[in-house]
Amino acid sequence: MSRIKNAFKQGKAFISFVTGGDPDLETTEKLIVAMEAAGADLIEIGIPFSDPIAEGAVIQEANERALSAGCTTDKLFDMVKGVRGKVSVPLVYLTYINPIYTYGKDRFFKRCVECGIDGIIVPDLPFEEKEELEVDCLKYGVDLISLIAPTSNDRIRMIAEQATGFIYCVSSMGVTGVRSEIKTDISSMISMVREVTSTPCAVGFGISTPDQAREFAAVSDGAIVGSAIVKIISQYGKDSIKPVADYVREMKEAVRKA
Repeated sequence: MSRIKNAFKQGKAFISFVTGGDPDLETTEKLIVAMEAAGADLIEIGIPFSDPIAEGAVIQEANERALSAGCTTDKLFDMVKGVRGKVSVPLVYLTYINPIYTYGKDRFFKRCVECGIDGIIVPDLPFEEKEELEVDCLKYGVDLISLIAPTSNDRIRMIAEQATGFIYCVSSMGVTGVRSEIKTDISSMISMVREVTSTPCAVGFGISTPDQAREFAAVSDGAIVGSAIVKIISQYGKDSIKPVADYVREMKEAVRKA
């Protein structure tokens, strides 16, 4: 069983996100270790990129800080290789097509295997073009995580049927960011997914409070939080380890109660 599938076998999963290299790679490594200890079941690591089109201002600024601090894809891989020996939770890259092609597809996936990356999320890769990376993912045993949006409509079943790892259910239209209210009918989306697959489905985009995490985990297999964590890192910088761990612990407890 893959690490990703196993993460959802222990009950509702809490998935946390961190931008690699924000504020620096040493802090990122400490954050990953602390988030696992606080209860994160899976950790997404954003590869810093100049044009992260799916991200709102909070994560865009984190990308800029990481790049300004000198984080590169190579340096991030090296950090992940080191931290993999310290954590057992699945580690998933969130990136875009451009960094993968710039790095070189074969080289990128070889390093994913070498460093213990379990899956990748590529927001600007349409389902209809997923063969661009799917062959490489299958070759190297890296899960290509599918995203399902509120506008996917008739495509939901088609995307879900071919999904691997877990399905990222996008709760809101637009880019990432904290939202005070989420009105999307997540239950209907999840019902359509479950008609065609047993692949776990976690909800993300906009979740920031324990109540929201509990609400969406109750109708899915888990909750994903990114911007709220990145905001804490932005506020505390290198001193963000404890505040982030405290937040993750609170959110995991909410998901557990779903």
